[in-house]
Amino acid sequence: MPRPLVVKVTCGADDPERANQGLTVAATALSAGADVSLWLTGEGAWFGVPGRADVALPQAAPAADLVAAVLAGGRVTVCTQCAARREITEDDVLAGVRIAGAAAYIEEVLAPDVQALVY
Repeated sequence: MPRPLVVKVTCGADDPERANQGLTVAATALSAGADVSLWLTGEGAWFGVPGRADVALPQAAPAADLVAAVLAGGRVTVCTQCAARREITEDDVLAGVRIAGAAAYIEEVLAPDVQALVY
């Protein structure tokens, strides 16, 4: 059984290739059977908002599809401070997306056998 994976995506439209890499890794790990938690921080916070994951990247799966795939079988979290700076509230995010802060992130990444990746 693959170990749990926490993927943090810190960028969005400002760096679409790096953002898509993180989203792709999260979705692929989920399909491989890993327990996946996707954290959306910085400009990546917009991926948790309906209609805002429209970053197009040639030769890549659409970001909205990747986020939906992770939501279907894993967990997606938008950083509390990142959401607040962008005026994103619980009412604004996709169904199933939570807003949580550093304490929740640290709890996840310090759990036994967890692998954390940051993009």
